[in-house]
Amino acid sequence: QLQLTESGGGLVQPGESLTLSCGVSESSTLLYYAIGWFRQAPGKEREGVSCITPNLHNTYYADFAKGRFTISRGVAKNTVNLQMNNLKPDDSAVYYCAALRGPNVQTLCEGGAPGTSTSRTGVNAWGEGLLVTVSA
Repeated sequence: QLQLTESGGGLVQPGESLTLSCGVSESSTLLYYAIGWFRQAPGKEREGVSCITPNLHNTYYADFAKGRFTISRGVAKNTVNLQMNNLKPDDSAVYYCAALRGPNVQTLCEGGAPGTSTSRTGVNAWGEGLLVTVSA
C-alpha cells in the first residue's frame, strides 16, 4: 500500500522560501508513479502545483508555480522535494503530496482539479497534508 509522508510546512513571511518534502514508503513507487504536490486553500478546490514523472524524467508546474517553485528528487532516499521561493500570501494553503498514474497526470499537475478521492487512473494516494501560511 502506498504511503506518503510530508514534512516542511510552516509559517513564513512574504518573499521568503520554504521546502516541502514527500517521503514514499517504497523506492519502486518512484519508478511507476508520478509524485506531485497539490494544495487546497479554505473555500477553494484542491489544485495541482507541480509533479515529477516516473523515473524523474519530466516535471510539470502550474502557471502560478513557474519560476518560483522547483520540484526535484531529495537528497534523502525515496523523497521528492518542492522548493518554494518568493512566497506570497495567496500561496497559503494545505499542501498535499500525491502519487499519480494515468493519462491525466500532466493536466492534473499543471493546475488541474483532482478532487480529494483516489482512483486507479489519477491520484492513487494522498499524504495527510501540510499547512503553509504566508503572512507578514
